[in-house]
Amino acid sequence: FLRQASSVLNRLDTWLPPENREPDWRATAYRWQKAGSGGVLESLPAPHTFPLSRLAAVDAQTARLVRNTEQFVCGRPANNVLLTGSRGTGKSSLVKALLHEYAARGLRLIEVDKSDLATLPALLDVLAARPGKFIVVCDDLSFEEGESGYKALKTALDGGLSQRCANVLVYATSNRRHLMPEYMHENAQTGGEIHQKEAVEEKVSLSDRFGLWLSFYPFSQDEYLAAARLWLHDFGTNWDDTAQKAALNWAQSRGSRSGRTAYQFACDWAGRLPEERTV
Repeated sequence: FLRQASSVLNRLDTWLPPENREPDWRATAYRWQKAGSGGVLESLPAPHTFPLSRLAAVDAQTARLVRNTEQFVCGRPANNVLLTGSRGTGKSSLVKALLHEYAARGLRLIEVDKSDLATLPALLDVLAARPGKFIVVCDDLSFEEGESGYKALKTALDGGLSQRCANVLVYATSNRRHLMPEYMHENAQTGGEIHQKEAVEEKVSLSDRFGLWLSFYPFSQDEYLAAARLWLHDFGTNWDDTAQKAALNWAQSRGSRSGRTAYQFACDWAGRLPEERTV
């Protein structure tokens, strides 16, 4: 009987919401996960962050994002930010690096997955009563037809009827400028929805709620090499002609020049034994 009762309780435990517990507010980074109609705020003991100087080829975007974040940390008005553009060009890395620069001044990052956005209002209720400044990070964000999570995000960005949470901003990264799929037939003059323009406006309305848009573009060869050199320096590995040739070969084999490709090359090159570092 006890074994059967324990089995039943274990199965029920997967359906019941977790017990309310106070998050570890000493942490600098968190992950919000849906649980029932609310969620759980879990601290990340070792967040992935690094100095902004580690990033190459995104100086203009960095300057604008830092200025907006500085305004936010200082208690002045600031915008939610949407970072869009080519893959691997530093969108996510730029947001992560903010923690290195501003954690000592009270900035905290909270990672929220797209699947957990429906409970975002519950997170804002938790954060509204806390001191400090919080950036909700939605990485690689996009929505497909029929997904409703974007409605909760729209409310978080504009506040709905209630006032927007003063100590919370949303920084989202995406490969899609408007976060929603767009189709050729939406530009057609005939067929489909009668009020077609209104359907398009609904799709654009989410990205329009981000006050600051930052665009990222594919790297040139010089920008790619600069990124590779910075990452090798971070690993304590010399940058020489052999490393440069190897970096170019690596990019050619991947068919891509980006910050991500540069980091992957640096991991491979720095991890080799000295006698293995040949082109």
